[in-house]
Amino acid sequence: MVLKKLKSYGELVMFSHTLFSLPFALISMIWAANGLPAAATVFWILIALVGARNGANALNRIVDKDIDKKNPRTANRHLPKGLVKDYEALGIVLLCFFIFIIAAYKLNPLCFMLSPVALFLFIIYSYTKRFTWVCHIILGITCGGAPVGAWLAVTGKFAIAPIVLGAVVTLWVAGFDIIYATQDIEFDRKTGLFSIPAKFGLKGALCISSLFHFITVLLLISLYFIMHRGWIYLFGIFISAILLILEHYIVSPTNTKKMKIASYNINQVVSVCIFIFTVLDFFIL
Repeated sequence: MVLKKLKSYGELVMFSHTLFSLPFALISMIWAANGLPAAATVFWILIALVGARNGANALNRIVDKDIDKKNPRTANRHLPKGLVKDYEALGIVLLCFFIFIIAAYKLNPLCFMLSPVALFLFIIYSYTKRFTWVCHIILGITCGGAPVGAWLAVTGKFAIAPIVLGAVVTLWVAGFDIIYATQDIEFDRKTGLFSIPAKFGLKGALCISSLFHFITVLLLISLYFIMHRGWIYLFGIFISAILLILEHYIVSPTNTKKMKIASYNINQVVSVCIFIFTVLDFFIL
C-alpha cells in the first residue's frame, strides 16, 4: 500500500521529468567549480533541484485539477480521478518547497536571498495559461533557473556562462512544451485558455517551436567558445541537434500522432546526451 502511494506521488509530480533540468544544472555546477565541488555542495544542489521541481509540478497539478477534469486527454490524471487527494498533493508542495528553501539556505546567502524569486516563478507559472500565450516561455524561464542556481550555489556570483545555459534551457523547454500543447488546441480555444498553438494554430506553433530550438543549438555552440570546450562537446551538440531535427520531422501539420514522443521522450535523450558529452569533454580533454 505504501509503495503504491509512493508510486502515485511520483507519477503525480512526473518524477521522471527531472531529466529535463537536472543535467544542465549539473553541467553548470561542474563548469562553475572547474571540476567537482565539495560533496556537501553537490548534495544540497541536488536536494534543491528535486525539491523545487517536484513541488512546482505538484502545485501545477493542484491548480489545473478542474481543467484536467474537463479535458478528455488529462481526465485520468491522479487528482481528477481521486487517486491522490488534494490535501496529499498540497502536502507534497509544502514539503518540497520547504526542502528547497532549506537547501538554498545551506548553499550560500545569495541562493537563500533569491529563493523567493524562484518560488514566485514556480507558483505563477501554473496560472499563466489563464491570461497569456507566453506561458511556455515562462515555464522555460522557470526551468532555466536550474543551471543559473547551480552556478550561484558554487561561486556565489553571476557570470555569462550560466545565463547563456539558462537561456538554452528556457528556449529548449519552451520549444518542446509548445509541441506538447498542440494536442489541446481546440480544447484551449473552447475553454478560453492561452497557448501559442491556440493563438497561432498548429502550423504557426510548430514554426515557433522550430525557431526556439534553432536558437537553442546556436546558444549551445556559443558556449563552446565561452567555456573553451573541445571537440567532444561539439560532437554532443551535433548529435543533440540531429535529435531535435528528428523531433520536428516526426511532428508536422499532417502528422500529429507522435506529439508526446517528440515533446518528452526525445528531449529526455537530448538532455542526457548533452550532459554525457559535456562531462566527457571536460574530464578527458
